[in-house]
Formats: sequence, C-alpha cells, structure tokens
Amino acid sequence: VQLQASGGGLAHAGDSLRLSCAASGLTFSHYVMAWFRQTPGKEQEFVLGISPTSTSTYSGNSAKGRFTISRDNAESTVFLQMNGLKVEDTAVYYCAAGSVWPPDKSRMQYWGNGTLVTVSS
Repeated sequence: VQLQASGGGLAHAGDSLRLSCAASGLTFSHYVMAWFRQTPGKEQEFVLGISPTSTSTYSGNSAKGRFTISRDNAESTVFLQMNGLKVEDTAVYYCAAGSVWPPDKSRMQYWGNGTLVTVSS
C-alpha cells in the first residue's frame, strides 16, 4: 500500500493550498481517509476525515470553517482544500487510511509520506 501526498509548499497567510493524496495497493473506496498534521515538538493533530463514500466528514478543531476534505474514488485520491491559511497551519501534513469511523490516529492502518506546508506572515 502506498499513500503519496503532494501539494505542499510555501504560502502566505490568507492564501489557499490544495493537498492531494494518491493511494495505490488498496481498495480505496473501502477506506476511511483522513489528514493529520504535525509540527516539531508537538503531538500529531487530526485535521479532517471522510467516510468511504463521502457521505460523512469529521473535523478537528483546527480545520473548522477553513479546510474541507473530499475524495475521488475513481482516482483513488483524497484532497485537503485549505483556505485562509494561518502561520500556525505550518506543519507536515499526512494522509492516512483506516477502517474505523470516526478516524483516529491510533486506528489508521496506512500512512502517507507527508507533505510540508509552510505559511509565512
């Protein structure tokens, strides 16, 4: 199983970025997908999750009102649209796949490589 995250980079506060995570080696449409993020010295933080058929999403506190998650099961890809970026959104963003709802970092089965998002003021 591979989860390849991409789309990170340098942004200014207030900008938007869209992260993608392409999955292979699993039946993508059967899995809960989620985004997590981590900054050095801090615990990994849950951002957003989406159910296998996109009927439900689950949001962490940091994402509410600014970030949205979506998926394309035909392309085995999950997206994280981040709007109104803040300096404190700077982190490595990881996608993950699991079978349990709602998603929880201790119960995700597969993890991607991470993509760095840096937001400057």
